Amino acid sequence: MAYMFGTIASSFVLTYAGKIYDKYGARWVGMGTSILLGTVLFLLSQSDRIIKTIISDKSSTYDGVAIAILILFFFMLRFSGQGVLTMVSRNMLMKWFIARRGLVNGISSVFVSLGFAVAPLSFDMLIQGTSWRNAWLVMAVAIGLLFTFFVFLFYRDNPEDIGMIPDGEKHANKEQDVIIKPYKQFTLKEARKGITFWIFSIPLAIYALYITGFTFHLFSLFNEVGINREKALAVFIPVSLISVSLALFGGYISDHIKLKYLLYIMIGAELLGLICLANINDGIFYIGFIIGNGVVSGIYNVLMAVTWPRFYGREHLGKITGFVMSLIVFGSALGPFLFSVSFLQLGSYSYAIWVLVIIVFITSLFSFKAENPQDKFESLQ
Repeated sequence: MAYMFGTIASSFVLTYAGKIYDKYGARWVGMGTSILLGTVLFLLSQSDRIIKTIISDKSSTYDGVAIAILILFFFMLRFSGQGVLTMVSRNMLMKWFIARRGLVNGISSVFVSLGFAVAPLSFDMLIQGTSWRNAWLVMAVAIGLLFTFFVFLFYRDNPEDIGMIPDGEKHANKEQDVIIKPYKQFTLKEARKGITFWIFSIPLAIYALYITGFTFHLFSLFNEVGINREKALAVFIPVSLISVSLALFGGYISDHIKLKYLLYIMIGAELLGLICLANINDGIFYIGFIIGNGVVSGIYNVLMAVTWPRFYGREHLGKITGFVMSLIVFGSALGPFLFSVSFLQLGSYSYAIWVLVIIVFITSLFSFKAENPQDKFESLQ
């Protein structure tokens, strides 16, 4: 509950954070955010001690105060980490490239996918080898100090800031019948009026919802069907291999095809992964989940980065992606809670999963309308 409320609270301020990014740029917002993330990681390492300093564990209000403190810490964690720092890093890269934006994002996604893949295993090893407290402290130092210095050295918001131009700036707006450079710079209000914005956003948010719920309840979910801890953790390795390969290829191909075709693949794989997860076993559904989830993860990394600057331009990119991130973070907040309620109240995780299947299926019925909003401005040029 603390995680859910903290994460939901962070989702409400990410759009404003995008506005700050548009104003101050990647370098300074990135540095401030990494310092904030390092700080909250340190606070989480001392969370039990902080709570006991504020109130005695014998007090009748101890539980309420403890939960309130954790809500605050989770808010700071999700706002700074998955929210602003992710948005800033991705947007900065997308501003530097136009004609080869997809390829560059594909290369970047290799590292993102590997990071997601090794995180559960490496964090589990770190916790088992030291303690939960030291695991938080190691991450606090790595991000709060080392990564802040990295941002200071290498982050620059726009190539124009240092006398350069983006790759593809001298290209025409179209390449191989695909619009790569927008004719119109959309505001967030204008973007949200179109159905395309929501058709691309909803599958991304659903993926964040179910993968977070799945990861939180990983051991319990697999244990329910007789799959042990080792095989549960082993699912991340093949998923990462598929994800990395598809992110690289998908990034490259996204420069040459309309993004709606990648959306079709993502939605289909999302349905496959969810249906297999609802029926998970030690055989064909285990393999099906790996394939579906690997494909979704790879395409997610492409669409999450490439879609918004291609469809809506660079001028208001921070605010637009801030709103999209708020939807994704909101979804990730609901995931663990939805899975938990499904299991505790209804006796199985599958009920929550089938609800998500229905939502994704309904979205798929409208996916043919997911056209680039820039298409209508081409004839005006």
